[in-house]
Amino acid sequence: MSQVGKNYIDRYSRQIVLKNIGILGQKKISLSKVFIVGAGGLGCPVADLLCRAGVGEIGIIDYDKVSLSNLNRQTLFNTNDINKYKVDVLKQKLKNTNPLVKINIYKKKIDKKNVDKIISKYHIIVDASDNFDTKFLLNNKSFEFKKKLVVGAISKYDGHIFVFNFKNKKSACLNCFYQEKPSDDILNCDQEGILGSTASIVGSFQANEVIKIIIGSKNVLENSILILNTLSLKLRIVKFKKIKNCVCEL
Repeated sequence: MSQVGKNYIDRYSRQIVLKNIGILGQKKISLSKVFIVGAGGLGCPVADLLCRAGVGEIGIIDYDKVSLSNLNRQTLFNTNDINKYKVDVLKQKLKNTNPLVKINIYKKKIDKKNVDKIISKYHIIVDASDNFDTKFLLNNKSFEFKKKLVVGAISKYDGHIFVFNFKNKKSACLNCFYQEKPSDDILNCDQEGILGSTASIVGSFQANEVIKIIIGSKNVLENSILILNTLSLKLRIVKFKKIKNCVCEL
């Protein structure tokens, strides 16, 4: 076995030994392309775990700089990173973690003007944003481009995770669940607060769903919302259906 091959096997050996992954599943992971929107409390654990898992290409978009108040939950940043652009810091740290992974960064805000060009390059879209305008934009565009979308939301001790497979015509969407856009005050960490471990747990769940999608697991959270509270340790899954005259019906 070549040194490159041996390093590859050694790096991912604890995943390859898993029955539902194996060497074929690991190859699927290595060929996958995942786009993460937001490099904050959710985006950090998602990017870190997917990089360690060996996702072949990871794109990250964020226009913000690291601030002191970020450090309680944005686990890939430290005091020395304050005032640096988040995506610049993440690219360097992720490459140090796993040089086999290609990291693409976008130092800008995702919007209607650039979203089409960017998401068309990726297989799976991960919403790690902190506002509903972005979440609904990604929902609508993921449906348009028939992408798979993993959505996360956090506030205080609460977390929500959705998964949508828009290649499946029966898939519901974010609009089907909310029907009307909620207020962004719900996701405002400055006002509402957020426990760092809540962000890491929800981000880890999102990364877990991405890996399950890639390897073709039948147990993917779909047409459902996973609701968890890290204070009460309560977790439940609520199913919902596609609604009439929704964007995903058109």
